[in-house]
Amino acid sequence: MTLPPRSLLVVIAVTALASWAWRGHVAAEDGELLAQRAKPGDIRMISSETCGWCTAARRWMQGAGVPFNECFIERDAQCLADYQALGGMGTPTLVVRGQTVLGFDRARMLDILK
Repeated sequence: MTLPPRSLLVVIAVTALASWAWRGHVAAEDGELLAQRAKPGDIRMISSETCGWCTAARRWMQGAGVPFNECFIERDAQCLADYQALGGMGTPTLVVRGQTVLGFDRARMLDILK
C-alpha cells in the first residue's frame, strides 16, 4: 500500500484545521448573539444528571454568558412532570420563550430569540 503524496496530506491537514477554527469562530459568534438576545427567564434547560450533552450545553452557555435556568428530572418532580408533558423525548430539552427545542441547537435558539 502506498501513501498519498505529501502535498495531499498537507492539504487535508490544512483543511481540517481551517474547519476546526471556523467551527470555533461560529460557536463564539453564536454565544455572543445568544447572550445579547436572551433575557433571564427566556431559556429553561431540562436536564438529566447523567446526560453528557446537558453538561456540554451547560458549560457552553455559562462560558458564553447566556442566561438560563436549569432543572434536573431526577431531583425535581415539577421538572419531571414538565419533561413528560413535553413528550419526554430526551435531554437536554430546552424551552425557549415557550418553544421546545430538543437537544442543544444554537441556531434554533437564535431563531426563536430574534
